[in-house]
Amino acid sequence: MIIGVVSAAYIAAAVLLILSLGGLSGQESAKRAGWYGVVGMGLAVAATILGPGVGNSVVIALMIAGGAVLGHYVASRVQMTEMPQLVAALHSFVGLAAVFIGFNAHIEAARIADLGEEARNMLTGFSAILAHKSAAELAIMRMEVFIGIFVGAVTFTGSVVAFGKLAGQLDGKAKKLPGGHLLNAVAAIATLALLVMYMAGAGAWTIVLMMLLAFFIGYHLIMGIGGADMPVVVSMLNSYSGWAAAAIGFTLGNDLLIVVGALVGSSGAILSYIMCKAMNRSFISVILGGFGTTSGPAMEIAGEQIEITTDGVTAALNDADSVIIVPGYGMAVAQAQQAVSELVRKLRAAGKTVRFAIHPVAGRLPGHMNVLLAEAKVPYDIVLEMDEINEDFVNTDLVIGSNDIVNPAAQDDPNSPIAGMPVLEVWKAKQVFVSKRGQGTGYSGIENPLFYKDNTRMFYGDAKKSVSELLAALP
Repeated sequence: MIIGVVSAAYIAAAVLLILSLGGLSGQESAKRAGWYGVVGMGLAVAATILGPGVGNSVVIALMIAGGAVLGHYVASRVQMTEMPQLVAALHSFVGLAAVFIGFNAHIEAARIADLGEEARNMLTGFSAILAHKSAAELAIMRMEVFIGIFVGAVTFTGSVVAFGKLAGQLDGKAKKLPGGHLLNAVAAIATLALLVMYMAGAGAWTIVLMMLLAFFIGYHLIMGIGGADMPVVVSMLNSYSGWAAAAIGFTLGNDLLIVVGALVGSSGAILSYIMCKAMNRSFISVILGGFGTTSGPAMEIAGEQIEITTDGVTAALNDADSVIIVPGYGMAVAQAQQAVSELVRKLRAAGKTVRFAIHPVAGRLPGHMNVLLAEAKVPYDIVLEMDEINEDFVNTDLVIGSNDIVNPAAQDDPNSPIAGMPVLEVWKAKQVFVSKRGQGTGYSGIENPLFYKDNTRMFYGDAKKSVSELLAALP
């Protein structure tokens, strides 16, 4: 009876989680999809801890209570601008869990191997499952343990490095050790050799050494990826965490964990592919830290950056009929989305056409700008993707823009690090105003020729402060 209830709960949880992923594809359904995910995960956890053969209920209750308190504390303090690094940090937890569970399974299997038949028959839960596996099944489980620890370790250190880069605690530029790709290849080959030895019964030292190599691979791969590719990295790590969870599911014999891990892993991989396509990048090149790419000296940029004041921007807004706003990370870090939303309402009330142009990799997280604009209650129908709006810039009076996602070097400079990447062609508008904190190159460290064009003016300052000044100056 209990097994039947648990199975039914698992099926219901899987359906809810599938509905959650499906609903996240649209802004209108995203909030409802979030609740589907919450209920589905809550049902899965409850069915697991209340299922047959689960012991240590006091320890489990304490861990759940501690995790709930810690999760509430973190969630209540994290700003929307800090969501990319929070997501990266959460991915690292999944990876570390896979490592711990893999080692636990190895230790438990070794302990059970020394027990007699009578002692084995008295075991419960996961131990009982291990005790009655055949030699072939144990061999398969060893493979699962090895893969789970490897993927989990890569995910852990990769996510920690991604967190550091997104939080600004590590340099966002791509960095590799000398002979970087060769080091990665040697580590991968050594891992395969350790797999063969582990399957042959060489002992726990093989998975310990493999874990250390996987830690290095995760660290070195993500350190070798530059800031412009960080949105892809976040979705890629999301995929890794899913496959790590699926590996845990196989080890524990938990069907729901396998299903959920596969859903997360495949959806993250698909999202990474879509984003690479949007950036005209090779997925393999990105995840290997730019393997196979070459670049010569960047194209020389002529001219100078011309600053514009609040009064100048206000006059241009008053004269414009069509305005396109291209949000980027500057809006996020300044928490300017509410002020931008109010500016849009004011301009639309004055009879002007105002739209948003969203690049697939704007910000540092897939969908980052969409989330911020939804939080500020910007109407969905004026938030347009790159392919929907790119041809309209030529008929636009004014563009208030961002940095790398509007960089014409992607089209004009074959030696640029973003050469070939589709960008928003804002320079075709009559006027372009760039809201920027200073004259630096931004997170990716790439110079932007847009800033030096004749129709571009630089509106320096914190985005929230600048937009607030515009609101006060507009009639």
